Amino acid sequence: MHKSVLLKESIEILNPQLGEFFIDGTIGSGGHSEAILEKIGPSGKLLGIDWDEKAIENCKLKIGNCLNVVLVNGNYADLPEILKEKKLPKADGLIVDLGFSSEQIEKSGKGFSFMKDEPLIMRYADEGLTAAEIVNSFNEKDLADIFWKYGEERFSRQIAKKIVEERKKRRILTTFELVEIIKKAVPKFYERGRLHPATRVFQALRIYVNRELENLETLLKNLDKIIKTKGRVAIISFHSLEDRLVKNYFRQMAKEGCAEILTKKPITPTEEEIKNNPRSRSAKMRAIRVIANNANLKFNNTND
Repeated sequence: MHKSVLLKESIEILNPQLGEFFIDGTIGSGGHSEAILEKIGPSGKLLGIDWDEKAIENCKLKIGNCLNVVLVNGNYADLPEILKEKKLPKADGLIVDLGFSSEQIEKSGKGFSFMKDEPLIMRYADEGLTAAEIVNSFNEKDLADIFWKYGEERFSRQIAKKIVEERKKRRILTTFELVEIIKKAVPKFYERGRLHPATRVFQALRIYVNRELENLETLLKNLDKIIKTKGRVAIISFHSLEDRLVKNYFRQMAKEGCAEILTKKPITPTEEEIKNNPRSRSAKMRAIRVIANNANLKFNNTND
């Protein structure tokens, strides 16, 4: 069963009130949404979005019968269009949990995990390139760039070179085939490290396939079209690339007088939560309160 990360902390910092309108941009199994619904009551409204159609179907069984809930199978990057289509106003609050759920790992059959032998798909939605198409067609330099940029994989060049060599013999179509190639490409000591040697490559492919960073940046740039003045935004990230993007954008908004930062340092899980849910260990939550329209904000995504 998927456990919502930083549930107590996110509800505390978002502080949903009776009658407010909240958006859960990545509703997943509905944990954050259920907690928000308790706070906003029947007079409030909740919009739940997920790119994974199965997640929306499951949430319909849980909370879909609530008259104040609107569920949409879509991408949070398209929130301005979704609000317009559903004739909904700007929201009082937004939560986005950028992690992918246990169900997506265990039951998707799409190859998100290097621990299960599945087809190399890695798409949340049924559109766009699959991971298999990327590893079998992209040139060596482009593969290495993807593994470095999105996975910060230090052996990116060696892995890309080995992939290109191996795919000449036969196409790479499953997760275990890719894992074996990665193991051949990296030094032996790498296998004895804290992380599985395929961790960063799988992360990089998933991010690239689903355009995760581009979608996150689109969301951040559109916050003025999504959140009303005094509205709160909480974003939970799971790796440095996401967290850096959120941190820099929130910092710029605060500098321009568009927002108040509610988390001087990112909120991280307690030791107890990590013990009960080891997958939460890398989570970081940052939050702001919107205090002015940021339509004219000039954002420079620095890497500090």
